[in-house]
Amino acid sequence: MPQSRTLPDLLQALNGFRESRVLLTAVELDVLSACGAGAGAGAVAAAAGADPRAMGMLLDALTALGVLAKDGDRYRCTEAGAALGRERAGLMHMARLWHTWSTLTECVRTGRSERRGPKGDDTAHFIAAMHARAVTMAAGAVRTVGAQGVRRLLDVGGGPATFAIAFAQAEPGLRAEVMDLEPVLPIARGHIRDAGLEGRVTARAGDLRTDPLGQGWDLILVSAICHMLSEEENQDLLARCVRALAPGGRVAIREFILDPDRAGPPTAALFALNMLVGTERGNTYTEAEYRAWLEGAGCGRVTRPDPQGDWIIGCR
Repeated sequence: MPQSRTLPDLLQALNGFRESRVLLTAVELDVLSACGAGAGAGAVAAAAGADPRAMGMLLDALTALGVLAKDGDRYRCTEAGAALGRERAGLMHMARLWHTWSTLTECVRTGRSERRGPKGDDTAHFIAAMHARAVTMAAGAVRTVGAQGVRRLLDVGGGPATFAIAFAQAEPGLRAEVMDLEPVLPIARGHIRDAGLEGRVTARAGDLRTDPLGQGWDLILVSAICHMLSEEENQDLLARCVRALAPGGRVAIREFILDPDRAGPPTAALFALNMLVGTERGNTYTEAEYRAWLEGAGCGRVTRPDPQGDWIIGCR
């Protein structure tokens, strides 16, 4: 049941874009790094290539929001502001989303994304955001899905290799392969190298929509992938995943899962719109839809370990 909200709640939400825009502009201009332990508006503006008067106004707003502290004419990061600054690489993806979401009205009118392909460092920022999120989830993913006895793991569209690394660290005999597009591989290989797992975790180029997945996998991860695809594309992908499993192998899907009436939870319903503005036919889906796709592909048992969680596992 969606949460009931009052008119003041809705008006506050409508006005929330102001604070969001202030924070995102600070991220885009790398203001928090420039402030550091203390700097004047002129110095910060010079570092950002910005107007000093306008920068002073932005810094005062950031002070009002508790991101900065002001001593005379100098600004320094608060503890929260410094932490925010350290997340800049991942937050740059959120700044890109601001511009994509600004097309929502036209997307609803036309039924299609107005996005016109990646710009600049979109791929690097997107993968950095995915890694930052996955780092906080990786240990829980291993506990929920289980790594014991897994010898061969394929991470389809595995991006920064965060989950593949976590599973390899949890199970010494496990060897993992990350499959993703060519521009992503240097980032994945960097994380694999940093983890000291180059002998057990590899990355190869592949398009999950069309390229072969291989055979004999004990576990295939499909994490944060299905929302990018249409119903037909998901049916095809999951059928190919099941065919690629060893006997008794599992497909583990991590996703935003809609309630049966599709009107909640809010994160999943809002993420459906994120797919509307950012992809051709992406969406979020219900547990029943995932069950139907996995069972139709030949999974004899489909489970959702946590009825409110984001993992669905099919066993061949």
